[in-house]
Amino acid sequence: MQDASVDFIPLSVPNLTGRELEFVTEAVKTEWVSTAGPFVKQFEEEIASYVGVPGSVACQSGTSGIHVSLRLAGVIPGDEVIVPALTFIASVNPVAYLGAQPVFMDCDESLCLDPVKLERFFREECEVCPSGLLDRSTGRRISALVVVHVFGNMADMPRIVELCEEYGVPVIEDAAEALGTRYEEGMFRGRFAGTMGDYGVYSFNGNKIITTGGGGAIVARDAQDLEHAKHLTTQAKLDALYYEHDEIGYNYRMTNLQAALGVAQMQRLEDFISAKRENYQRYAKLLPQENDFRVLGFREGTRSNMWFYSLLVGGREDRDDLIAKLSERKIQTRPIWGLINEQAPYRTCRSYKVERAKWYRDRVVNLPCSTNLDGDDVQRVAEEICRIAGKL
Repeated sequence: MQDASVDFIPLSVPNLTGRELEFVTEAVKTEWVSTAGPFVKQFEEEIASYVGVPGSVACQSGTSGIHVSLRLAGVIPGDEVIVPALTFIASVNPVAYLGAQPVFMDCDESLCLDPVKLERFFREECEVCPSGLLDRSTGRRISALVVVHVFGNMADMPRIVELCEEYGVPVIEDAAEALGTRYEEGMFRGRFAGTMGDYGVYSFNGNKIITTGGGGAIVARDAQDLEHAKHLTTQAKLDALYYEHDEIGYNYRMTNLQAALGVAQMQRLEDFISAKRENYQRYAKLLPQENDFRVLGFREGTRSNMWFYSLLVGGREDRDDLIAKLSERKIQTRPIWGLINEQAPYRTCRSYKVERAKWYRDRVVNLPCSTNLDGDDVQRVAEEICRIAGKL
């Protein structure tokens, strides 16, 4: 039975103690509340400046950003798109929106797409033809790859980009969870998640490191692609007065109200990352670091935003027991996602040697990670975990 005197610790909630109310109030007072307004342009410029690219396009969600990026990459009905099995389903659904088929790939120890199996798939299962890279078993063209920086952990971008350039496959980075993650060494030193592939997508959902309530942004290697993205997200409107349209577009632009929140949140992004990293270190010190019970790390040579913290436990039974007992103690945790290739809409789609993802699926528990957690909160969570797991 829950102790009514003990505060609830949520998994991940927004931190809105900056200038958010001031900026949103300004948007309301000036009556710029829809997709036109000065905060949209300012937010786009600040995102682009922060990650070091010429521009960005603010959109309705990270999902809409992936959808538009797949369009820009040339994905058409009947194509195949390489996607990770271990991700949130929003990374994969836009493939189906376009009538294409996902091909599911395994993860490596970072929980991100495995470049070793990707290389094996390209070399052993595909062939390069005049029309592009073909999957020999299906005869379909592989027209893009979506790589997800899971929980703010950087995927192995040098190897993935190298492979995809060798085989002519455009890369879409789903950096929804990784705004602020960057390489500190190697060929991509100083480059942020979302800026190494052909297209990058960020999400500003309520649980992300910064939030606009709902929203996303697209960045692109080619400036013309970025202009096209803006065109597509505004219903492909050629003439605003006479409503002339030259292709199928979408109502995907971010509103000025959302962007006002985003501008305020951007002022605090580095502080949020510092808080995430500090709390991660607290968990790592307070919890045992054993082979079958440990807090998972982040890729060496990177500065991760450490958006989500992953605790590895012994197996599915241990995972479910821990989640249930922490809930009884008013501490919210969650399992990692169910594998997308096992979800009802995708069970008949092609999967390539998805093995390690199943192992992590049964063992990962996400811990409370809000930026407003303090040391006492982390201590309480860690102590309860140790009690439940018999680690005290």
